[in-house]
Amino acid sequence: MPRRRARLALIIIPLLLAAGCGEDSGDSGGGGDTGKAVDGAKVIDPASMENAKGDVTFCGGKDVTGSKQAGIDDFNAQNPEIKAALLEFPESADEQRNQFVQRQEAKSDECDVFYSDVIWTAEFAIQNWLYDMTPYVEQRRSEFIESTFETATYEGKLWGVPHKTNAGFLYYRTDQVDTVPDTWQAVYEQAAETDGIAYQGAAYEGLTVNFLELAFAAGGTVLSEDGKSAELDSPENLAALQLMVDGIENGAAPKAVTTYMEEPARRAFEAGRVTFLRNWPYVYGTATKAKATKGKFKVAPFPSFEGAGNAGILGGANLVVSTNSKNPGAALKFIDYMTSEKRQTEDVVKFSDASPLVSVYDDPGVQKAQPFAAELKTAVEQSKSRPVSPVYPQISEAIYKNVNEALSGAVTAEAALKQAQTEVERALQTF
Repeated sequence: MPRRRARLALIIIPLLLAAGCGEDSGDSGGGGDTGKAVDGAKVIDPASMENAKGDVTFCGGKDVTGSKQAGIDDFNAQNPEIKAALLEFPESADEQRNQFVQRQEAKSDECDVFYSDVIWTAEFAIQNWLYDMTPYVEQRRSEFIESTFETATYEGKLWGVPHKTNAGFLYYRTDQVDTVPDTWQAVYEQAAETDGIAYQGAAYEGLTVNFLELAFAAGGTVLSEDGKSAELDSPENLAALQLMVDGIENGAAPKAVTTYMEEPARRAFEAGRVTFLRNWPYVYGTATKAKATKGKFKVAPFPSFEGAGNAGILGGANLVVSTNSKNPGAALKFIDYMTSEKRQTEDVVKFSDASPLVSVYDDPGVQKAQPFAAELKTAVEQSKSRPVSPVYPQISEAIYKNVNEALSGAVTAEAALKQAQTEVERALQTF
């Protein structure tokens, strides 16, 4: 194994001592290995679905809503030659990742399909733990909202199939403002004149997302196009961070926002303490029941950054196939069903999921179940992926730690970005 890959494994996954190549000794159920891709990765064969049979294990986090098991039950009923089963990992995202990593490192074939968070793509792909799904995805590309492929792409290859997506909304109190202003600058101005704006400002992944939504809209970037250089210390990123810092200083956002994650921000809005809220679509359901917001709020895709453009940040998960799978053909057939229009539509209507498929948002049942379907589709379309890098955890930490210090007044916005730049450059040197 190359020395740089060994160093990367030690940095990203401290509990592991080395990274494996994920090669297995053979395939069954129709096969699936048609060649080699980046760093020798296996390439999925779309034709392997045709005669697939046998067992498939779908690994993922706890099935809180029941959507995973519902999909499995329907798939098994329609495909008696294949038996799919769910293996639930702990609810914590970090634990889900660790469970998958441990199996891949041990070359275990227990997981055929994994429910992979959008931020894990490069980390897994560089270890040769994932099938290159490009041949399959390209056959269906027009069915998906194009932006969702960013989360599954690394070094020009697609390593997963978008399964669930997500994008943030700007919620606003209609008893206090008529509409959302056209720019973020105007939102902050109006927030300062009303009860303010709440968002996720604590030092964690949520702040990385919130900052990048403004930074990308302002025209900023985090990494160079080849992913090898840091570009955080830029005028565009500074404009975005300065807007956030000034917002706290002039009262547009409460000082407590530096401690807010999703739930404290939601509660502030639903208690009537703020006029605007940046949060995910799940808040729509709870806000319709809260006394202060029931019948008194609306949602909108994010406004533009003055003089620049619009941007959001994608959440969600992709379905990936482990290179240790002994049945990649059946695994692909399972993914094909789980990302079908029928299955995706039922997941949205019955389980309030967000789909990466274009056609789902035009379904009358979806529009009835999710009155904000049109806004959600627009939000996903204008959203971007977080940096797809094998060292994304370090990149994110450099962003949220330093941005939080700037929001808290410990350092200037300029100093925060310079320090973040230094830390990202250091992380990039490890692979």
